[in-house]
Amino acid sequence: NHAFFLCVHIWAALCKYFHIHSEVDMWGSVRTSPSIGLTDEQKDFQKVAFDFAANEMAPHMAEWDLKEIFPVEAMRKAAQLGFGGIYVNPDVGGSGLSRLDTSIIFEALSTGCVSTTAYISIHNMCAWMIDTFGNNEQREKFCPDLCAMQKFASYCLTEPGSGSDAASLLTSATLQGDHYILNGSKAFISGGGDTDVYVVMCRTGGKGPKGISCLVVEKGTPGLSFGKKEKKVGWNSQPTRAVIFEDCAVPVINRLGAEGEGFSIAMKGLNGGRINIASCSLGAAHASVLLARDHMCVRKQFGETLSNSQFLQFKLAEMATKLVASRLLVRQAAVALQEGRPEAVSLCSMAKLFVTDECFSICNQALQIHGGYGYLKDYAVQQYVRDIRVHQILEGTNEVMRMIIARSLLTES
Repeated sequence: NHAFFLCVHIWAALCKYFHIHSEVDMWGSVRTSPSIGLTDEQKDFQKVAFDFAANEMAPHMAEWDLKEIFPVEAMRKAAQLGFGGIYVNPDVGGSGLSRLDTSIIFEALSTGCVSTTAYISIHNMCAWMIDTFGNNEQREKFCPDLCAMQKFASYCLTEPGSGSDAASLLTSATLQGDHYILNGSKAFISGGGDTDVYVVMCRTGGKGPKGISCLVVEKGTPGLSFGKKEKKVGWNSQPTRAVIFEDCAVPVINRLGAEGEGFSIAMKGLNGGRINIASCSLGAAHASVLLARDHMCVRKQFGETLSNSQFLQFKLAEMATKLVASRLLVRQAAVALQEGRPEAVSLCSMAKLFVTDECFSICNQALQIHGGYGYLKDYAVQQYVRDIRVHQILEGTNEVMRMIIARSLLTES
């Protein structure tokens, strides 16, 4: 933790010394500033994240998208600032920060590239799962390399036949001596094929959630293979492939927790994942509001700038209001999860539902304000729209979020 903050202060000093500035002011006006209410330490590492996004990510965002580049070296630079294991314990290389701190960082990084930040958030979730549910040997084996991003991780829950109904997964793990023999496949796996560690949910027992266990599978294990690289609307800086297991022998010592605890581990990971992905949506929306504002100030129609149109002024006001409301909800959910409050699951689901919907709407409206220019790939706003559309689907669809919230309300005593 102390090493992380040392990096933060060094980086901030270097940025000040070399007068590094973003082409777009990612801080925005005081009315929409994402630093309102934060501690001085939180403001410090938020600024480091904003500066990193502006200087190491934003200039390459379009190229990574167009050429489908997985920016390994850029992510390793982010890991040097402590962003590879943000909420992993320091004794295994993590930064030991809170869920709120994590949300602040992911929001800032996403202003530079949503797709890359979203992968970093998944990687962080996997590292946290190993840190939290693994034994000391597992933590010491996997976490240091993951926190340094010398190795990368993927989360493997979804299957071709089980998406929202995750408890119906069919990938099987049969115990043979000191190994599990893994058979089945996982679909839509972020980083699949390019990453080194796969946190896999598989069936070791009977039907339903209690028959599911969690195994860590390392790349290079015989029987592990990958499908073709998927062509996607967005999220193009991270590869997506099927992960396939054919008589794949995984040591029993690579199981996280006891047999039958896998589904619980998966869901606890997803609670944080939902806050993370909502935070990535916040970053895209924040950047889009500023891009829309700047465009309105320079674009002229009917003899005057768009900023003089009351209709568009009101649209911009609505966008900014939705952004601030979304940020407050995410941060409340993050604190609830960190403190283990009973309402944490519902709040995480509410944050994921509300924020991914509203932030997509903000980005889409920003594109509309740009008119035809917004539809050109020369303008960043279209990439924010494409990259965050999937946030309404993954980490549990927004329809499933409604189910979780409603179930919670209806079972209250």
